[in-house]
Amino acid sequence: MYGCSKVVSGEFDLPLIDLRNLLSSNKEDREACINGITTASSKWGFFGVVNHGISEELVRRMRKEQGTVFEMPFERKSNCKALNDSYKGHGAPNGSCIENMSWSESFHVPLSTISWEEDHATDQEFTSLRLVLKDYGAAMGKLALTLAGILAGKLGHSLEFFSENCNEMTSFVRMNHYPPCPLWPEVFGIIPHTDSDFLTILCQDQVGGLQLMKDCKWISIMPNPEAFIVNIGDLFQAWSNGVYKSVEHRVMANPTAERHSTAFFFCPSYDTPIITPMQPPLYKEFTFRQYMKQVVEDIKQTGRKTGLTFSPVNVTPQFMKQRWFS
Repeated sequence: MYGCSKVVSGEFDLPLIDLRNLLSSNKEDREACINGITTASSKWGFFGVVNHGISEELVRRMRKEQGTVFEMPFERKSNCKALNDSYKGHGAPNGSCIENMSWSESFHVPLSTISWEEDHATDQEFTSLRLVLKDYGAAMGKLALTLAGILAGKLGHSLEFFSENCNEMTSFVRMNHYPPCPLWPEVFGIIPHTDSDFLTILCQDQVGGLQLMKDCKWISIMPNPEAFIVNIGDLFQAWSNGVYKSVEHRVMANPTAERHSTAFFFCPSYDTPIITPMQPPLYKEFTFRQYMKQVVEDIKQTGRKTGLTFSPVNVTPQFMKQRWFS
C-alpha cells in the first residue's frame, strides 16, 4: 500500500551518470558507466543522466510550447482534439480522501494518435506543439532504447525485445503543470505511485518537489539543471524478474511557486507479452493491455494504483498469486 506520510528524511542527489562515457575509447570508463546505470536501477530505481545527446534547443522548444498550452483557458485546453483529448485537470475523481488528490494538470499524450501532417491536423493552433512533440518523442525514444539495451545486456540478454516492441510511437509524453497550491501541505502535486512503463525520462524545472521512497523513507531529490531523471517502471521490474526496481515516488505541491515537467514513458504496444527471460520467473505472463486495464480498475475501486507489489498485511498471498505473481 502506498504511504501517505508527508514526512521527509532529507534531500539527496541522485546517482549521476555521464553518458558520454558510453562512447569513450577507454574500456574502464565504458564499463563504469554501464555499471553505474545498472547499479542505480537495482538499488535506487532512479538515476540522473547528463551528456545524453538531447539538444538544449529541443528542450527549450518543448518547454516553450508546454508553457503556452497550459496558459490557455480551461475550455480551450481541455477540449484539444489535436492532442487526442488527453487533458487531465486537477484532482482525482475516484479519490476517496484528500490524500488521494493531485494538485496538478497534465496532457498525457499517446504519440501514436497525433496527426503529424499539418494538412491533416484537426487544430492548426497546436501545430507547433505537435511538431515539437514529434521531435521530442523521437529523441527520447532513441535515448530510452539505448538505456534499455544497457540494462538488458547487463542481465545477459539482447536489445531485441525492446527494439521489436517499443518505440516512440508506442510511447507517451506527459506534460505536467503544478500551479501554486492553496491547500498545501494537505494535498500532493501527484500522489504516491509507480510508473506503468519500462522506463521514464523526466525533464523538470528548478522548483523541485519530486520525492522517492528509499529504504522505507521519503527523500527529496535536488533538481539538477543539466540532468534528465530516469526511473524504472513496473514493466521493467517484471521483465528483469525484480532485479531492477520500480520505486514509489510522488510530487509535493508548492504553496507559492508553479512547477513544470515533461515525462517520456517508454512503452511497448498494448498486446506485447511481458515475459521475463530469467528463470525461475517471479511474475506470471501478462500483456501491457491487461496490466493497464487492471490499473484502471484499481483506481476506480480504491482511488489509487496498486501496481506490481502488494502489502502482505493487507493482501493475501493467494490474491498476489492471482494477480501478477507466479
